[in-house]
Parts: sequence; structure tokens; C-alpha cells
Amino acid sequence: MTENHPPVTGDLEAILLVGGQGTRLRPMTLGVPKPLLPTAGVPFLAHQLARARAFGVRRIVFATSYRASMFCEAFGDGSAYGLSLEYMTEEQPLGTGGAIRNAAEALTSPPDAPVLVLNGDILSGHDIGDQVRTHVARGAAVTLHLTEVEDPSRFGCVPTDETGRVTAFLEKTPNPVTNRINAGCYVFTRSVIDTIPYGRVVSVERETFPGLIEAGELVLGYADRSYWLDVGTPAAFVQGSRDLVLGRLASPALPGPTGEHLVLPGAQVSPEAKISGGSVVGARAVVESGANVSGSVLGDGCVISSGATVIDSVIGTGARVATGAVIRDAVVGDGAVVGPGNELLAGTRLWPGVVLPECAIRFSSDT
Repeated sequence: MTENHPPVTGDLEAILLVGGQGTRLRPMTLGVPKPLLPTAGVPFLAHQLARARAFGVRRIVFATSYRASMFCEAFGDGSAYGLSLEYMTEEQPLGTGGAIRNAAEALTSPPDAPVLVLNGDILSGHDIGDQVRTHVARGAAVTLHLTEVEDPSRFGCVPTDETGRVTAFLEKTPNPVTNRINAGCYVFTRSVIDTIPYGRVVSVERETFPGLIEAGELVLGYADRSYWLDVGTPAAFVQGSRDLVLGRLASPALPGPTGEHLVLPGAQVSPEAKISGGSVVGARAVVESGANVSGSVLGDGCVISSGATVIDSVIGTGARVATGAVIRDAVVGDGAVVGPGNELLAGTRLWPGVVLPECAIRFSSDT
């Protein structure tokens, strides 16, 4: 799958919101921020950076908080991605609006310029360039990417009128008025960002956007039905990595061809092992003869022993899955060991360093 969207003209700046702790993904995020988790062979944000660059973004300000120094360590000045990167850190979490306002101190755009704002935990195939051009053409204060979901009651919904103007932001309700939700990609006019209070907690969803609507400013909805995924849970994280490897969402950052699997350098995969479903085999990982791995993410240096089965799961760095073990829809933390004959059922999370002896079947969601 390829994309041929024209880039945005000019030097577009962006803010990338990466301050969250990723608690829903624990234990995967105990030592690594969610946006840095290995996803289809590279840190998750590498996919966002590559797509932003393809759409004409040239400079990005990271809005960091949790383990802030790790972002600079991972991406440096951005030259490897053809970008200029800056880092702004919140000493205390400031919410979405406060984070945007804090990061804006590093922007160089003039007051009337569009500024792209991206949530750091979203995979999206929508046309960012067209969203920016629509924002500029309509003279909007803010233009929000909206996506359609089957169950909007889980997210809250964003109704629009016939012109695309957003009319309200509705909290989660059992009877939503629309199936369109906020998809986590915004285009702000720079001067609007500067009206957000500086140095305090602000929510764009509960304060900034409703305030702009009430004041009569144009808050525009850019709705489409392209690929979209919030990777905030283990199941969604696995799905995102799998979809990138399979080519369901194109990414310039994918370190290899799309297909049934992606095997990173130094990995050892037996010819008698079966690797399928968009699985990733991490660097220096070992998959032995007779092992069956489908739709999963195998961390660097892990070992999947002969006859083991791993389905739709995450196996952490240096973890070991012994002969005959079965793991489905589960997370095995870094350095953990699953002994022979164990079966980890859907929702199980095995924390780093835990060792399960032989045939110690686990049903709990946290171990």
C-alpha cells in the first residue's frame, strides 16, 4: 500500500504530545514511555515522524513529561528523519492544553500560521496535508481530525453542522448523537495557541475547544474514514504493529518489506518455525524449531522455545517462553520466564523478571 499525498507548502511546524505515562500498557511502559515502545521494528514515534515529514512538516516540538530525557536520546536533533526537533518538558503534567501552550514557547511560526498538533499514541492514515489546507482555506481557529467508530459511547463524540463546523464536545454517553470522535490530530492557528493559559493544567477537550465554540470562533471538523487506531492498550498496540507489518497502514519508517513477518537483524529463526500474521521478531531473538508465532511482537533477545505457541501477544526483551507453553492475547514482561506447559490466557500480564514454574497455569490479568 502506498500513499501519494502532496506535501503542504512552506515550513510547517508541529507539536507532538508525548507526556503521558501509558498506565494502560503496563508493564510494557514501566521503563519506557509509550511513544518509544518498539512497534513494527522501530520506536512508535518513528512512524509518526516519518509521516509528518512526508506531509511537509520540517520542525517538531516534543511536549514531554514522563521520562523526558529518553526522547532526546532516541531521536536527537531529528536530522536522521530530515527534521529539526526541539524538546519542551513539563515539570508537572499540564493536560493537553497546558502541554500545547508550554511547547508553543519553542515555536517560530508567525501568529497567522497553521501549527499541527499530534497525539503521540495514534496511528492514522488520514491526509494531514489536506487537513492543513482545509484549515487555511476556511480560516479556522482550529481544525480537528474526526474519525468514525462503531462504539462512540466509549470516547465521547463531536457533532458538526452541514458546513463542518463543530457544534459541541459531548462526554461519554449511552446515546451518542454521532459516531464521529476526536481523532487526536489538530491544526491550530498559532495565535489561538497563545490564548491558552500558560503554566497551568488545561484540557483542550473540556476548556479550549468549548470556549472557542462559545466565543463564535470557527472550530472545524475534518472527518474521514481512513485507518485510525489508538494504541493505548496491549491488544491495540499489538494490532498496530501487526497492521504496519502487513501493510494495512503504510509507513515510510518500516525497516523492511511488508508481509507476514518482519525479522530484525541478528534474530535466529528456525526454518521449522512458523512466523505469521504480521509478527515482529526482535534483534537477537531466537525462535526455535516447531514454535508457532502469529500476530505478535517479540522483543530483542527473547527466546521462543521449540513447540511453544505465541498468538497476538507481546514478549518482552530477554524474556523466555519454554517448550510447550501457550500464550494468547497476553503480555510477558522483560526478562520474565514462562516455564514448560504453561498457558497464559487472554488479558494476562506477566511482570518483568517473574518466573512461572512448569505447568503453573495463570488466569489472572496481573501476575
